[in-house]
Amino acid sequence: MAQKQHLTAPDPKQTKFPKGIPFIIGNELAERFSFYGMKAILMVFMTEHLMNAAGDAAYLSDERAKTWYHAFTGLAYTFPILGAILADALWGKYKTILLISLMYCLGHGMLAMMDLGPHFGIWDMKPFLAAGLILIAIGAGGIKPCVSAHVGDQFGKGNKRLLTQVFNWFYFSINVGAAASSFLTPVLLAEFGPWLAFGLPGVLMAIATLVFWIGRNSFVHVPAAGWEKFKEETFSPAGKRALKNLAPLFLIFVAVFWAIFDQTGSAWVLQAESMNRDFMGITWLKSQVQIVNPVLILTGIPIFTYLVYPMMGKFFDPTPLRKIGIGFVFTALAFAFSAVIEIWIATKSGPVSTALWAHIGQAGDMPAKLTEIVQIARDSGMTQVQIQTFLADMPSIGWQFLAYFILTAGEIMVSIVCLEFAYTQSPKRMKSFIMGVFFLGVALGNYLAMGVNIVLELMKDEQGNTPLDGANYYWFFSGLMLATTVVYILWCKTYKGDEFIQGDDDIDIIHAETQAEGTEAR
Repeated sequence: MAQKQHLTAPDPKQTKFPKGIPFIIGNELAERFSFYGMKAILMVFMTEHLMNAAGDAAYLSDERAKTWYHAFTGLAYTFPILGAILADALWGKYKTILLISLMYCLGHGMLAMMDLGPHFGIWDMKPFLAAGLILIAIGAGGIKPCVSAHVGDQFGKGNKRLLTQVFNWFYFSINVGAAASSFLTPVLLAEFGPWLAFGLPGVLMAIATLVFWIGRNSFVHVPAAGWEKFKEETFSPAGKRALKNLAPLFLIFVAVFWAIFDQTGSAWVLQAESMNRDFMGITWLKSQVQIVNPVLILTGIPIFTYLVYPMMGKFFDPTPLRKIGIGFVFTALAFAFSAVIEIWIATKSGPVSTALWAHIGQAGDMPAKLTEIVQIARDSGMTQVQIQTFLADMPSIGWQFLAYFILTAGEIMVSIVCLEFAYTQSPKRMKSFIMGVFFLGVALGNYLAMGVNIVLELMKDEQGNTPLDGANYYWFFSGLMLATTVVYILWCKTYKGDEFIQGDDDIDIIHAETQAEGTEAR
């Protein structure tokens, strides 16, 4: 049977949505379910479920668990550079996505299998956890720049006006998957254990791979440039200019944003442990609280697209760099609000800690941190509902929901805008590579958060305290984001870029010298 020939460039006469978009969005929805479902329970698993071969607890400390969490997230956003090079120089986007997805599935399989070790007394969980996370980081990272760039490849001159709308739906699908998995996998972990909580995301990743393969004949397959052509275009005048323009944005300013934002899965999960999680008629698991972000994204995208941005347009031109700067301010405010919550927790925790410690009936000195007492209570056999009766006087988790609301507004104006900006500001055969540079900024942000927690672990005193305990931790990152925003505003005045879109020609510059703050377009 003759191999079907694929389109290698979009039809310039096509004015409707490309046929391959539903397959890409379906793949993204299932893949994001798998990634965020696993990631949602990672902190709780490491601090409450990790065991050795004998079935004994081998939990990680809060600081060490945060280090593992941000190391994994950093790796997952470092590998996009490798995936981008494979896609742009060697394999093309479709082949890169398909092959690396198989490695992704293997990583999920290892996480699902690690629960067998303690059950049969044959292995520790930790080596399987490390190996599975590395494979998932390679898989999730390797395909990441290719999928978003593959979306853009489906559009030509005739339907380029639909690109922003599709990128919004693309981000919408990410958050449908994230919302569903963030609610479900914590329940599976609590009720059935790691094998099912990690196994279901693995099944969804297999489905994501299958959906993408089924859509192969509907895609525009932009061929790889070849290594020599890739180097030539990467270091061409347009390529060098794109890297020079975008590297400071993604690797410095946006990196600090991600250092803060990704702590919703680490620091905010731990903060939720010390809060009253009976809210809206639900006793929330602490890892379930993360569902607030994708739900707010789902509602926030159309609100910002059709209401907030048009309202901004009545007062100033809401160009990409302006949106990003406003998003930075919201991010700093969100962590400042978390600092206030932490101060509130500190004022309430003394009596609660004493009452809970007395109920447990443990001998010895009472730990200084409420989270440590809650962990001891859980290990002693107290249920989540019983523990919540002691936390009834603590601040309501609804206040953290409000912090999520502020942070999500920042995310919409930073992350979504950067996805489109990375695509439109890069030459044709550099689009995956530039997406990789954007995701490298996410990695650097997580390495920053990881580095801070490594230093704090080393600086612990005999009582286990650090210079950034409690609210100080949140004030530190909020101040860092504000300082970064000031420098960003100054940098914006120097920005000049080119805007590119896929077309029949190798490079179709549709607007040159897009300028930043104080000029005509941002």
